[in-house]
Amino acid sequence: MNKKSIAIIFGGVSPEYDVSLESAYSVITNIDKEKYDIILIGISKSGDWFKYDGDIINIKNNTWQENGKCAKVVISTNMSDKGIIELENNLNIIKVDAIFPVLHGSNGEDGTVQGIVQLSGIPLIGCDVLSSSLCMNKYLSHKLVESYGIKVAKSIVVNNNTSKDEINMKLEELVYPLFVKPMRAGSSFGITKVENKDQIDEAIKEALKYDTEIIIEENVDGIEIGCAILGNDELTVGEIDEIELSEGFFDYTEKYTLKTSKIHVPARIDRKTSKKAKETAKKIYRILNCRDFARVDMFLTPGGDIYFNEINTIPGFTSHSRYPSMMKQIGITFDKLIDKLISLEI
Repeated sequence: MNKKSIAIIFGGVSPEYDVSLESAYSVITNIDKEKYDIILIGISKSGDWFKYDGDIINIKNNTWQENGKCAKVVISTNMSDKGIIELENNLNIIKVDAIFPVLHGSNGEDGTVQGIVQLSGIPLIGCDVLSSSLCMNKYLSHKLVESYGIKVAKSIVVNNNTSKDEINMKLEELVYPLFVKPMRAGSSFGITKVENKDQIDEAIKEALKYDTEIIIEENVDGIEIGCAILGNDELTVGEIDEIELSEGFFDYTEKYTLKTSKIHVPARIDRKTSKKAKETAKKIYRILNCRDFARVDMFLTPGGDIYFNEINTIPGFTSHSRYPSMMKQIGITFDKLIDKLISLEI
């Protein structure tokens, strides 16, 4: 059997660079080496692309540039090439059957890398340019989903040019507590929960470190639940999970350490509510034109209402990440999950 050649892209110019390394390490560790030849493409924090040859533990430890062989590469946008060009080896073209970007956040999950792959004609594992870009924009994705009758938190949008008077005027539309968030960032970077107007200025300043545009939205009283979805025409839905918080909100520290929180898979909800959440998640997945896989995050209120929170087009793939855990609950192990993802495109 001829092996298929899969290029896995990791790293990236994003605050979530380190998370990408963890996710990529898990994917590389669990992919079927008997079935696939792996080409490792690392993007440095400064934005340089390299073909990496070396021990994969160096990816996890972020020493891949120092402790392995790195050759500069680009994805060829000549569709006849269907490959990656090595710039330091007489422009050698490495043929590729599919590209799997294991990238999180800006410059990787927002449609930029997806656009390059689409121009190459190489099959892309994951959402396309439009879906990736749309899902990354919290306000636009909310408005589109809301237009289909799904509830979202009330919100306003401001940017780095919005005057303080205008911000104060817009804030009169909202009820505290509020969440101040960068418009296009993941892993809860730059997010602050605000209890009163005295905290707004600092929260806005923090959010603007990660984006030029921010969204300020009302708190939804309830629990946060998530739904893992796999597929295109036919969808496979993982078990619903639930985030149990002892304090604060599910920020970056909690997401990757679970210091004071716990994730329940399956969620501690009844079967009827679970079915409703899954159907809502599938509808959101379709509305936002997602492809191959995504994790849909929602809020469930005490009264049983479901609010759309956000959608992750490249959710975490670390050993403790939510997406693979939800899929494992329905019998899809990590290695099978990766195989299914690749088989959707080649």
